[in-house]
Amino acid sequence: MVTIRLSRGGSKRRPFYSILVADHRRSARGRFIERIGFYNPIAGGAEQKLRIDAARVEHWVGRGAQPSERVKQLLRQMTAPASEKRAKPKKLSRQAKAARAEKAAQAEKAAQEGTPDAPENPEEEAKPAQEAQPEKSPEKADDAADKPGDDD
Repeated sequence: MVTIRLSRGGSKRRPFYSILVADHRRSARGRFIERIGFYNPIAGGAEQKLRIDAARVEHWVGRGAQPSERVKQLLRQMTAPASEKRAKPKKLSRQAKAARAEKAAQAEKAAQEGTPDAPENPEEEAKPAQEAQPEKSPEKADDAADKPGDDD
């Protein structure tokens, strides 16, 4: 089976990956069929981070080549428009966090005030549940105490 996978190059702590088409039985640094691109995870400035020859990927996938999980991610990253790419969430300042908390508290308070069906006294809700349970009559309690055989 033919796979499309990464092959690490570069020096220590400066990785650089070639995207290769190779037989799956060969080692990652061994013989390969074709080099179809590269991935530079530490690219900065004007350097290109990812380059893949899409036509060659389509050619090899059409012939049954299986991309590795990481190569699948890189292909999705390459084809996704910039608007769909996930942006890192911005950290909020203390003032922004306080404003959010205040806004949430106001919304919660408005929600509580805006519900006229809610009882003002929470004990009123508990009363119907207590009424549903039958109370023991004092006569039955006396009968239980007078049973023979319970002499202590």
